[in-house]
Amino acid sequence: MKKVIVFAGSNSKQSINKQLAIYASSLVENSEITILDLNDFELPLFGVDLEADLGGQPKNAHKFLKYIEESDGIMLSLAEHNGAYSAAFKNLLDWMSRIEGKTFYGKPMLLMATSPGGRGGKSVLAMAQDRFPRHNANIIGVFSLPSFKENFNGSQITDQELNNTLKEKVEAFQKAL
Repeated sequence: MKKVIVFAGSNSKQSINKQLAIYASSLVENSEITILDLNDFELPLFGVDLEADLGGQPKNAHKFLKYIEESDGIMLSLAEHNGAYSAAFKNLLDWMSRIEGKTFYGKPMLLMATSPGGRGGKSVLAMAQDRFPRHNANIIGVFSLPSFKENFNGSQITDQELNNTLKEKVEAFQKAL
């Protein structure tokens, strides 16, 4: 059975991106799904001086990276803060990349984002599509859900066209596992 890790690039306890990621993972068949929460991997703010003082990277960065390494695929929905990654996600990525520059190990990835607005996190998705391949991400599909509150009812996407698009992306992701 394939192992898929699912998480949001957000530390919000009510993250709409986590809701989207969990819903997308419910569409994956015959796989072991592990849902991760950035709040369970608290990390100090990255800095080279702190890294030197610690004598390396914090255990939580190693722990999260091990989940990636041991998975067969990654489903990630990025929160967009001022057009970029959330500080919590960027900090995690910074720490992990000091352990392993090829952070995503070539694992198939379904990259998603949602937001309350009509652009659906498109700025952060563009940033990730440019950056993540340099960290050995194998991005199989990209999905943007605009206007979260209008298009998600708490358990699923209500707009049939958007829902069908996500299902197609999940199917391609699953085939790549």
